[in-house]
Amino acid sequence: MTEACTELACAFYGQITSTVVPVTSPDAAEMTKLFENIFRAVNIALVNELALLCDRMSLDVWEVIDAAATKPYGFMRFTPGPGLGGHCIPIDPFYLTWRARSFDLTTRFIELAGEINTQMPRHVHDLVVRSLNRQRKALNGSLILLLGVAYKPDVDDYRESPAFKVLDLLEADGARVVACDPHVSVFESHHGTIYTTEPLTDELLASCDCAVIITNHSAFDYHHIAELAPAVVDTRNATRHIQGPLRTKIELL
Repeated sequence: MTEACTELACAFYGQITSTVVPVTSPDAAEMTKLFENIFRAVNIALVNELALLCDRMSLDVWEVIDAAATKPYGFMRFTPGPGLGGHCIPIDPFYLTWRARSFDLTTRFIELAGEINTQMPRHVHDLVVRSLNRQRKALNGSLILLLGVAYKPDVDDYRESPAFKVLDLLEADGARVVACDPHVSVFESHHGTIYTTEPLTDELLASCDCAVIITNHSAFDYHHIAELAPAVVDTRNATRHIQGPLRTKIELL
């Protein structure tokens, strides 16, 4: 708020980070944080839309991304997924679009990105249906194993996790859903329902109708999962190193 405040804030943050970048106001600082998160959200939306298109065109979006990432300049790698998670990226863009309306501006680009990202759990649902169809099974009554509840790998933070929406969509169509996460034992969905995760066992893998990789935790043995589960939907390309006959059981995002 004042020059003295800026100096004090820089002195404080200088104790915990090597570089402090002062700006002219708290508003500029807040917009900087929003922009950083929205930049990621918009680019994730772009690659998510590319994933949807590649699926329609029978192309491997992960191969396309890997090839594009070999360009030494002008390209920044983003990867698709089952939806946004965490306490920043799914929320910040919508806060700014709301705030922009008070300045008589519609942030159409940001809102479009939000629409694309929020539809990805529906795409995951459709991939599960496709995987079950190959086994001549219906989603209604099938046991679906969700691998990962946390919104990113190797953490216990499940705030705004896309697993919630995927779970809701599957249960709404009659599936029996079991969640496994080595970092989360109990979690509360966005509508207040309390769930308990199960330990990942060989019996559970063999008895499920489809395993869905939501979070690519390093603790998961993906080759073992592909061996035992009748079918796998991989939303994170965690099974990229698996080749041979097991590859035919895996449905990529």
